[in-house]
Amino acid sequence: MEIYKKSSTFVPERKRINLTKGNTMTLFTDSIFLTDEVEGFRTCRETRSETYTTVLLCKAGHIDVYYRGEMLRINAGDLFVRIPRATELGPYELSDDFQFMQVSIPNTIFEELMFDLMRVEPRWWQKQEYLKIHPLFPLRERSKDFCKLYFDLLVLQLTDGDQTAYRQQIIRAISRGMTMELLNYLDRMIPVTELNIDRLSTNSGDYTFHAFTALLREHPHQREVQWFAKELGITPKYLSEICKERSGKSASEWIADVTVAELKHYLRNSTMPIHEVAKIMEFPNASFFCQYTKKHTGMTPNHFRKERKE
Repeated sequence: MEIYKKSSTFVPERKRINLTKGNTMTLFTDSIFLTDEVEGFRTCRETRSETYTTVLLCKAGHIDVYYRGEMLRINAGDLFVRIPRATELGPYELSDDFQFMQVSIPNTIFEELMFDLMRVEPRWWQKQEYLKIHPLFPLRERSKDFCKLYFDLLVLQLTDGDQTAYRQQIIRAISRGMTMELLNYLDRMIPVTELNIDRLSTNSGDYTFHAFTALLREHPHQREVQWFAKELGITPKYLSEICKERSGKSASEWIADVTVAELKHYLRNSTMPIHEVAKIMEFPNASFFCQYTKKHTGMTPNHFRKERKE
């Protein structure tokens, strides 16, 4: 895993990292962008804002950013979250004393993490929709401590000299933990009624899409659009149109994304034989599973495992 940039002001010796004494840095790989310097913020904002999911903790000062048709002020102690398919960020202004921590990951990886959490998070889609409308949260001291801890852990991982496939998976695990911490925070801070689908929906299409994602969570091994459409009492074409309008992806793409996230989980985190993974995921046979994996990942299951170990 290659580290593409480190600012000259940052000393990459693990024992000397101390984010509370003025050291700033920008570090990024293919799977993560980490910064607490203004220049790094501008770089990410100008080159990655539409393809990355961003979590930003304001530590001092403030930033005004144009979001959903109005200027939004992020003050010290506030957490700002921008997730995939959210409104495009507009112009922004920083106060002279603005200090922050920012972690950004590609939207594709964020969505994979969310798919991984589908079975343990029954309201995962509603929470994403809620974050689009309410991206700003004032944090308690303990929650800010958690944010700083995840940031420090990522810095340690990215600046460690031994960058192996294990290191990539550790960074992914930290990102997953950070995502789960955010979802857990929403549970504590937001009344259940605020996450009801009727508060986030405006028409029948929204309800249909919600019903589809709920079915997909409950039946992740169903891989035919026709099956979901029949359960919902609509045509496959209409279901795909609804999904495309609400998420930018068709029903078949949603099904494939969930399936690929699951098979990657088994291949990445277990040593069970390929035919057993195929059986657990209810594929007809190992051969069909291998064909499906190669079609959607570009690699055979064994090649995928080998790549993760090198």
